[in-house]
Amino acid sequence: MNSHVDRSTIRPTTEMRGEDDAETSELQVMLETARSYVTSFGWCDGIEEEFFGLGIGGIVGVFLFRIRPVGAIDEWLWVIAGDLPSAYLVTDRAASPTEALEVYCELMEDWIRVVRRGGDLRDAFPVLAEPNPTNADLLERRVVFLRNRIITPGGR
Repeated sequence: MNSHVDRSTIRPTTEMRGEDDAETSELQVMLETARSYVTSFGWCDGIEEEFFGLGIGGIVGVFLFRIRPVGAIDEWLWVIAGDLPSAYLVTDRAASPTEALEVYCELMEDWIRVVRRGGDLRDAFPVLAEPNPTNADLLERRVVFLRNRIITPGGR
């Protein structure tokens, strides 16, 4: 296991359970989305191991994958999926699922800022959404929810 990740914060995806069967099914859908997302990149030749960090069915799931990298790519990646743009993150700045979600929020906030000022998106994390004010507003609402309800419940 990558030394950057706190093993106590994750479990194998085979042990992933929601509060009920419906939420477990929603978490499974997000896991499939995360798998498809990370394997869609040419630098990923498959998934060797997968872990569940945290999630709320239908909203967000944080997964850790050990991939078969092609080239000089990190072997361990966090993948965030759900009712928001999917993203992958290296583990250097995120030892836990909550920290990964914090980094995700920072990346999405950067995208929102660039979109709102009409800047060049080449320096922002690639978000699979049309870069317009409406999508920036929708993403901002999701980021606020993640920060207030998952990362620091009760707000900052």
